[in-house]
Amino acid sequence: MKLAVESYRQKKKGEPPKELFLHGKVRFNDEEWEGFQKAVDSSTNLVGVRIRDENDLKLYRKGKHPVLRGLAYIRDERTAYLWTKGYTPRLQTYPGREVPKPLLVDVCRGNVQIETVLSDIMALTKLNYNACVFSDGSPVTLKFADAVGEILTAGPLKKIPPLPFKHYI
Repeated sequence: MKLAVESYRQKKKGEPPKELFLHGKVRFNDEEWEGFQKAVDSSTNLVGVRIRDENDLKLYRKGKHPVLRGLAYIRDERTAYLWTKGYTPRLQTYPGREVPKPLLVDVCRGNVQIETVLSDIMALTKLNYNACVFSDGSPVTLKFADAVGEILTAGPLKKIPPLPFKHYI
């Protein structure tokens, strides 16, 4: 976190970020949150957002098309359901095979308007430039974290000395 904030400061002539959003699939515990807070300036609005698939809620609409991509149901000022997959009028299609399921979005730390969080998540699900995938449903922040986590857990758990130099020639 400190590295990201310092990189931002270098680009912005020493100014800290005004807001910093942390996306996760689970809630941040107190110890994690304290660590995040220590890494940012006190003037930065630090916000923790839990984003997870919601399998228990499905919406159907009249007609032949599923719900619109971008539909949101705001349950309260900190929680909402967001359909990041669905019918896209500009494409005149829904590129999925099953009834679109929403993401459950929960602002679990910090203060921010839920509409701001939903707008950001929609933007982060529009196009994954790394994989050239349009509207795959998950924000790129979580997709990237999952990919890095998969790599980190695939390695050996115990320390293994490097092979002799002759193995690398």
